[in-house]
Amino acid sequence: MTTVTEAPPLAPAPPERKPPRGRGRWTPYLLLLPGLLWLFVFFALPVIYQASTSVQTGSLEEGYQVTWHFATYWDALSDYWPQFVRSVLYAASATVLCLLLGYPLAYLIAFRAGRWRNLIMILVIAPFFTSFLIRTLAWKTILADGGPVVDALNTLHVLDVTAWLGWTAGDRVLATPLAVVCGLTYNFLPFMILPLYTSLERIDPRLHEAANDLYARPSTTFRRVTFPLSMPGVVSGTLLTFIPASGDYINSDLLGSTDTRMVGNVIQSQFLRILDYPTAAALSFILMAAILVIVTLYIRKSGTEDLV
Repeated sequence: MTTVTEAPPLAPAPPERKPPRGRGRWTPYLLLLPGLLWLFVFFALPVIYQASTSVQTGSLEEGYQVTWHFATYWDALSDYWPQFVRSVLYAASATVLCLLLGYPLAYLIAFRAGRWRNLIMILVIAPFFTSFLIRTLAWKTILADGGPVVDALNTLHVLDVTAWLGWTAGDRVLATPLAVVCGLTYNFLPFMILPLYTSLERIDPRLHEAANDLYARPSTTFRRVTFPLSMPGVVSGTLLTFIPASGDYINSDLLGSTDTRMVGNVIQSQFLRILDYPTAAALSFILMAAILVIVTLYIRKSGTEDLV
C-alpha cells in the first residue's frame, strides 16, 4: 500500500508593503525641482519678457510701454521677409550638405573604423576645441581670392556653375551665398555626425548577416535595413543642424555681405545697433514660430518620433 503524505502548509505570504507616505513620496519631485527652476529662470522668464517687449511702443529715450501693438509683427515680417526666406534656404542647404557628408563618415565609424574608431571620433569633435568665431574666421583664409581652393574651383569650372545658380559672383567666393553655406556646413557638421553614429551603432549586426544570408545586395541591405533603422539619427541630426543654422548670424556676418544677410543678422542689428527692441523681439518670435512649424511638419513626415 502506498501512503500519501500531505504537503506541509504554505507559509503565509508577507504583507504587501504600502507605498511610502509623506516625505518619500515627494522625493522625485524634489529632484526635478532644480532643473525646473533653471528652465523657468533662464528660459521661460526671458521668453515672457521678450513677448511683452514685442507688443510695446516707445523709444529708448522715452521708455517703452506695453500697448499690445501687434502690428509690429506684421511690419517686421513685411519688411524682412527676404531675410527669413534666405535663412531657411541657407539652413536647408547646409543641412543637406551635412547629411551627405556626415552619413558616410558616421557609417565608416560605426561599421568599418575598427581600432581607429576613437581617433576618428576625436577628429570629428576636434572643432569644438576652438571657439565658433575662430573656426569661422579660418574660412576667410580658406576661401580667400587667389587661394588654392578658389584656383582649384576655377580650374574645374565649378565657379561657372555656381555663378549661373547665383551662389557666387564671378571668380569670387567670399561675400557670396556659397561662402555662408560652407561656413554653416563646417560649423554644424559634428551635430549631424554624432547622432548618426549613435543611431548606426545601435543596429544589430545580425540583421546585416541575415540580409547577406538571403543574398541581398549591399545596396539593398542599406536601403531596406541600414537606412530605415538609422532614421532616428537622421531626424535628430537634421534638427540639430537646421535649427541653429537658421538663426545663425556669425557666418553671414564674417563670410557674407549685405546681400547674404540672414534674419539673425537683422535681429542682432535691431537689438544692438538700431536699438529697436520691439521689432527685434517680434522677429525672434516669428523665427521661433516658423522653425516650430517646419520642425513639426518634418517630424510627422519622417514617420518617426524615436529621436536619439
